Amino acid sequence: MTTTTHCPYCSLQCGMKLSGTRKLEVSEWAEFPVNKGAMCRKGWTSAELLHHRERLTTPLIKEPTGEFRPASWEEALDYVGERLNGLRAQHGPDSIGIFGGGGLTNEKAYQLGKFARVAVGTSQIDYNGRWCMSSAANAGSRAFGVDRGLPFPLADIAEADVLILVGSNLAETMPPAARHLVESREKGHHVVVIDPRRTATADKADTFLQPVPGTDLALAQSLLHLIVANGHVDEEYVASRTTGWEAVKNSVMSWWPERGERVTGIPASELKELADLVGTAEKVMILTARGPEQQAQGSDTVLAWINIALALGMQGKEHSGYGCLTGQGNGQGGREHGQKSDQLPGYRMIDDPAAREHVAGVWGIPAESIPGKGRSAYELLDALGQDNGPKALLVFGSNIIVSAPNANHVGERLDALELLVVADMVMSETAARADVILPITQWAEETGTMTNLEGRVILRQRAITPPAGVRSDLEIIEGLAERLKSPIAFSVEPEEIFAELGRASAGGKADYSGITYDLIREQKGVFWPAPAGVIGTDGHVGTERMFTESFATPSGRANFIAVEHRGAAEQPDAEYPVHLTTGRVLAQYQSGAQTRRIRDLTDDGAFVEMHPMLATRLGTADGELVRVETRRGEMVAPVRVVRTIRPDTVFVPFHWVGANKLTNDALDPASRMPEFKVCAARVSEAAKVNGQVVVA
Repeated sequence: MTTTTHCPYCSLQCGMKLSGTRKLEVSEWAEFPVNKGAMCRKGWTSAELLHHRERLTTPLIKEPTGEFRPASWEEALDYVGERLNGLRAQHGPDSIGIFGGGGLTNEKAYQLGKFARVAVGTSQIDYNGRWCMSSAANAGSRAFGVDRGLPFPLADIAEADVLILVGSNLAETMPPAARHLVESREKGHHVVVIDPRRTATADKADTFLQPVPGTDLALAQSLLHLIVANGHVDEEYVASRTTGWEAVKNSVMSWWPERGERVTGIPASELKELADLVGTAEKVMILTARGPEQQAQGSDTVLAWINIALALGMQGKEHSGYGCLTGQGNGQGGREHGQKSDQLPGYRMIDDPAAREHVAGVWGIPAESIPGKGRSAYELLDALGQDNGPKALLVFGSNIIVSAPNANHVGERLDALELLVVADMVMSETAARADVILPITQWAEETGTMTNLEGRVILRQRAITPPAGVRSDLEIIEGLAERLKSPIAFSVEPEEIFAELGRASAGGKADYSGITYDLIREQKGVFWPAPAGVIGTDGHVGTERMFTESFATPSGRANFIAVEHRGAAEQPDAEYPVHLTTGRVLAQYQSGAQTRRIRDLTDDGAFVEMHPMLATRLGTADGELVRVETRRGEMVAPVRVVRTIRPDTVFVPFHWVGANKLTNDALDPASRMPEFKVCAARVSEAAKVNGQVVVA
């Protein structure tokens, strides 16, 4: 029997086929339009983890000695339920925190948000997607009235005359999508890549700009200054489809190219060439990723690039406009339906009385019983164990110890909890600190929907029976809700939950009410918004391209928003003289809890990438161990000397414990995104005692 489903990793959600019973074989699903059968090595090897020797298949409870012992499901859930009830009775419902993940299905994300607000009664819920797309989401919502990562299909990339990728290493993070870059150049179009490192993606570009880390906003301001000066603003579009232009135009008047050069390190001549290129092109597309977004000014940086797309009249025009490349598999859908501390299903805001009434009606509870806005992801973790913070944390779909910024501090906060419960399939670094570990089913063993980077809702279908002893997240939620004496019942059937999600999202910005499992199967994915009563009529199968006629704002116009460059929260100085940036490598995914356990995926461990000039100054060479330090922590790793990085910058991949011991927890004031992508660091030879490297 062959099952069509989707890769468990990134937001492409590549289509694949699975066959076999005990050992699954992965094969191409050529008809799925996103990847047309192509997959990266992570996708081809994804089934190997399902029967891995390290897979957990029984609940574990930590003894006072620190050792784990096996437990039955009834014992484990009873234990967790009793502890949670006790904490809630003593300290109130906000003493219980819930941390979700951008890899959870829409059904799980929806149920988790509902569980938090109804069964637990807590406002303290957020998810790791806050660290992925929150800056772009905030900017898109403010400018367009709604956030959908790509408001057009991925295939549109190849049709743009000029494509600008800002802080995206598409060729390594989403290899099947890189074909669009190749196709674009084959058609004679122009690809521009902006990144402090010359990556595999930059090698596919016609123009490569290498700015100082943390200066993407200044670059955009200088570029818009030149677009105005050159007379390339689409005045008719601006007048008929936007508001706020004068304030933005005035804000970029002081960003002449020479000033841009001093701040960004990009020669004024190259800025002028890029401005001429985009100003004279018929179709311009701008895509941002984590580079410019994971900054303390990330949302403003995205707004600066959106301002360019609007000034050129590109947003809503075919094969043009601004979009964001989502990272996590369900980074889009995961935040739309209730995992975020400030949102209810359908992208409704939790402080909106009408939204509360609608969702409460679907749930069958009084609207006033829904808690208000809680803490964002990092602020939630920072509050753990504090007098006014949660005393217990339930973690679903996240490996916090590896993925959180300022990870040493976060580890201390986790250790201060009275109860840490982790649902996972392996003994991740976070699970190892837990009091209770609950083993869960995996992507090929369950059914559920995901929403990919285009806003296409797709269906993962169960291909095999899960191993004895594991349960789905939905079953765990249902079991805990019962023990917490929830006023309403929780289903464990994905299709039933999805139908309820549709009712809860109906009329919201992310309206799924017209989508069904059968329609997804028939259409190979359905683009939201897809309201009931509209979808299925006159051939309507969802909204493939947004903003073609109007924006989702009250006026129907897009909003120009004036922003100003502030720079990174932490600048290099005499003590910490270089920039540190972090990112991904081809063979690994997120915290590496899954990919690092797959034999056929390269795992050489963490490394420190630096330019030969910096290596010479430090007296180190390729392969030697160095110590990287910031004001928050340190790590030791081997050097990779390359000419593809700026001499004032070092790069460390974040898939292993180490990188996020260094990163800055400064938060964007609007999106609450931590500043993962830039901070001040120093590098030195690794100290040795008796020939052994001393690691803190």
